[in-house]
Amino acid sequence: MTSVVSQFDFLPYDHEHALLIGRIWQPELGPVLVCIRGDGVYDLSAIAATSSQLFELEAPAAAIRQTTLPYLTSLDTLLSNAAVATRDLSQPWLLAPIDLQAVKASGVTFVASMLERVIEEQARGDAGKAEAIRAAITAVIGDNLSNVIPGSEAAATLKQVLLAQGVWSQYLEVGIGPDAEIFTKAQVLSAVGLGDEVGIHPKSAWNNPEPEIVLVINSRGAVIGATLGNDVNLRDFEGRSALLLGKAKDNNASCAVGPFIRLFDSKFSMEDVRRAELSMQVDGKEGFSLKGSSSMSMISRDPLELVKHAIGPHHQYPDGLVLFLGTMFAPTQDRLGPGQGFTHLVGDIVTIKTPALGCLVNTVNFTDQIAPWTFGITALLKNLAQRQLS
Repeated sequence: MTSVVSQFDFLPYDHEHALLIGRIWQPELGPVLVCIRGDGVYDLSAIAATSSQLFELEAPAAAIRQTTLPYLTSLDTLLSNAAVATRDLSQPWLLAPIDLQAVKASGVTFVASMLERVIEEQARGDAGKAEAIRAAITAVIGDNLSNVIPGSEAAATLKQVLLAQGVWSQYLEVGIGPDAEIFTKAQVLSAVGLGDEVGIHPKSAWNNPEPEIVLVINSRGAVIGATLGNDVNLRDFEGRSALLLGKAKDNNASCAVGPFIRLFDSKFSMEDVRRAELSMQVDGKEGFSLKGSSSMSMISRDPLELVKHAIGPHHQYPDGLVLFLGTMFAPTQDRLGPGQGFTHLVGDIVTIKTPALGCLVNTVNFTDQIAPWTFGITALLKNLAQRQLS
């Protein structure tokens, strides 16, 4: 079988120093929490049954380093069995590294993305109108709002100016206003992992991937580590009405996370997240190729500020949460015709990379053609009980 990603791309550039947490499906056993190392995959079941449980420990990194872990399988075995189209169900494969955590996302956290959301709103979901609207809006508000601090007096003044000019938007409200947009991206246990298909609704004609860094946070609000994510988005659905955000964001296989969680330690911290450069490539079956990037240094709100908007006195998550940090990647490259911009086609291969967090690769399909999600919380609890894990 051909691997969807090489071991070189899969592992962080400094993997010998990295503490990587993943989940794999073990045939005839079920989901297993693992530690991923350069020389193989090791069972963490003696320490925790779920990643949520592991991150509730006071010192998960120390617990892992102080425990002799059983060897399970090689990285070559996992990577050669990652692609769902050719997957051998008798061999283990990677799952999304999260399980019982709530899956939350922060939106409109980059200026480029914010302007594209305003354009979606004005176009009412019609991709053909986007180009003209983009030119008209940038002529009024410009394309450089990066110096505006969200929630500041300057932001409030700008709002009054834009209101007077008739171009204020709900997306500008959350982009530079006092309150960040935090929404539920997907249901617990519904995220897909490396090599799986990601879903777009068959009625959507304008959609895109959103490459993002995803923070992993325990119930106490402590950020434990980070991973990669693809917040698949239906631009036409959301553009027709913000009340369709749930339908635009939360569909079968519309959330990809992985390939592993890298724990924070002396070699990897929030500062590395703040400096991260994400690259993304979309390769279509017809030969189309799209490349883009997202620089975390351009984010409008600091990641820890977004965490405070997501969890605290007003929002508790007993099993922890993960938080997508948003993207500045807003593809406008024409694919199907002049002025039509970018949209996915079935068969697209989406590759998201950053050196410290490896590589997440998925293939696009329609949501109703992807295997339905069936292994939920009840199934997980029954499985763990049968294995005498708690």
